[in-house]
Amino acid sequence: MRAVVQRVKNTCLKVNGEWISEIPFGLTVFLGIKVGDTKTEADYIVKKIAGLRIFEDENGKMNRSVLDVGGEVLLVSQFTLYGDASHGNRPSFTLAERPELANELYEYAAEALRAYGIVVKMGVFGADMQISQTNDGPVTILLEKE
Repeated sequence: MRAVVQRVKNTCLKVNGEWISEIPFGLTVFLGIKVGDTKTEADYIVKKIAGLRIFEDENGKMNRSVLDVGGEVLLVSQFTLYGDASHGNRPSFTLAERPELANELYEYAAEALRAYGIVVKMGVFGADMQISQTNDGPVTILLEKE
């Protein structure tokens, strides 16, 4: 499982021109689910996201988590995180989990984040989404549990 975590000032997500989700500040998380991933990998990634200290404290050090600052999370499923372009220029997505299983883990991860007390907004699984965001820093962290 892979997660690209970006610290953001705000993020808005549209599908077919319609606003679906928006967070005022916090984290945008792009979640990639690999064939064979289970709740074990999801639990690891969720715990990392909830505890990731990438927000500044009063001394300007990255020492606070999204929980500490009262931020929200926009969780977006992104199978392309498992795109393999090592053989040619057209990526292969054979490592990405099948949609029905990936969606189950995506929903599970959202609920697990909510269990930490984090407000979680979501994208639309499998949809063509347009995302507008203002990155803060920028701060981008890649989390993996293989």
